[in-house]
Amino acid sequence: MKLDTKAIRYLTAEDWRVLSAVEMGSKNHELVPTSLVTQIAGLRSGSGVHKSISNLAKVGLIAKMKNAKYDGYRLTYGGLDYLALNTHRKSSSIYSVGNQIGVGKESDIYVVASSSGDQRVLKIHRLGRISFRTVKANRDYLRNRNSGSWMYMSRLAAMKEYAFMKVLRDNGFPVPEPIAQSRHTVVMSLVDAFPLRQISSIPDPAGLYAELLALIVQLASFGLIHGDFNEFNILVEEIATPATKSTLSSPSGAPAQTDNTLVQPSTDSTDSSPPPAVTLVPTIIDFPQMISIDHTDAIFYFDRDVNCIKRFFSRRFHFTSDEPGPFFSDAIKHVRKRLDVEVEASGFSRKMAKELDAYMKEVGVDGDAVEGAGEEENSEGEGDSEENSGDEAKETSLSDFNTHFENKSMPSTITRQGLPLVDQTFTSYT
Repeated sequence: MKLDTKAIRYLTAEDWRVLSAVEMGSKNHELVPTSLVTQIAGLRSGSGVHKSISNLAKVGLIAKMKNAKYDGYRLTYGGLDYLALNTHRKSSSIYSVGNQIGVGKESDIYVVASSSGDQRVLKIHRLGRISFRTVKANRDYLRNRNSGSWMYMSRLAAMKEYAFMKVLRDNGFPVPEPIAQSRHTVVMSLVDAFPLRQISSIPDPAGLYAELLALIVQLASFGLIHGDFNEFNILVEEIATPATKSTLSSPSGAPAQTDNTLVQPSTDSTDSSPPPAVTLVPTIIDFPQMISIDHTDAIFYFDRDVNCIKRFFSRRFHFTSDEPGPFFSDAIKHVRKRLDVEVEASGFSRKMAKELDAYMKEVGVDGDAVEGAGEEENSEGEGDSEENSGDEAKETSLSDFNTHFENKSMPSTITRQGLPLVDQTFTSYT
């Protein structure tokens, strides 16, 4: 579903209390009785609750269920989105929301900005988008809450991603900076890079190949396996560094190249300074399927991560290494640190991990390696027809706060497939 923030600034304090009441009631009820909403909201006037319910239902934040046995409402994904955005607004993590830059089976990705204009990324986990299609039994939150609640499971996925991203960042791994997490959303730094799947050529495939396999081994030496390490979840960034004279030797006059670094020749004959060297630096993203090396399927996922990289480099860059491996048994011989234990100590418990793992297997979420996620899918979640009903509203600006990406030029050392990101427009909802 599309994130629509046009109504968020018009919600009153009473509307927020009623929306929060529906969320709290959803922990034990698939359909929260109106009387319970009134009780949890704690508003003095009963008419005020009904007015807020009407306001929230009009903008699709809560919805009724057809053929319900009693009067009540359920929280929609739009309502959960608003509650998360409101938390991020209060903590100053997000000031404005821009365009959607990614969509998959399990999440939606948006560019957002802070009050100072710093561009960030908002990832919204939507595990219910899968469960509503494939698992009919898990709509009963009372009978099977832990494996059935899309709110609970999406929240677990966000908690897991934030926890792993934080420990990885703290230990020097190339991952985005985690900024905040609320409910089913994660706010992280925006990496100015291209997805590996969109790159058609690089100057030194062997160098990047070796670096990516080394990352898989390094993760294992810290007690972790990514579980979905492939071209969809790897970003490649160009970093320009000053070149030394020793790197400029090239008998043919072509750019000198060392490992995965390309030295660009100077076009200005009067410029005596060495041209910059451009290094391709990978960044890992997407961690909801990360597992411990103690996991029963650890060998399978480690080998799958390795084979995904080998298969992609062979298909896209026509590069095949003669060296076998790496192998799981070798990677865990010298475990330096157990980051999986640190994550568990941070609050994302082993029980939560097992619940999320079982749920994702039950609904068929097995990463991008098999089915090539990242392609657009139409959301067919429960109640979409109710949430999206009504005439299409005309696009209006909520404020004068607008900022744009500069047109992103094609990288100098890599050839990218598709079009660059341009004209990302942000709209303030505060």
